[in-house]
Amino acid sequence: MSGRRSAPEPHPAPDTVSDVIRWAAFSCVLVPVVLVWYGTSLAGAAGAALGLAAVTAVCRLLLRRSEQCAGRGAERGAAHRAEQRGGRHTRRRTPVD
Repeated sequence: MSGRRSAPEPHPAPDTVSDVIRWAAFSCVLVPVVLVWYGTSLAGAAGAALGLAAVTAVCRLLLRRSEQCAGRGAERGAAHRAEQRGGRHTRRRTPVD
């Protein structure tokens, strides 16, 4: 038996947006059930479910869009840093004597 261990493979980052959406979808089902249980009309509970579903859909869209923008920003930042490392900066204008 050798004393060497292989390095554990890194775990992928959890997809927190999917977790949030999953809990929101669960609440879209749970809230109307609780409302009906406590005596709210079916129409009122259905309205609450539709409202929650609409808010969940918009939040999902905004969360995914922010993830995409953050990814693009990281790529641009890396490209900009690489550009800054490479020699002369020709974009800046300096005064000529």
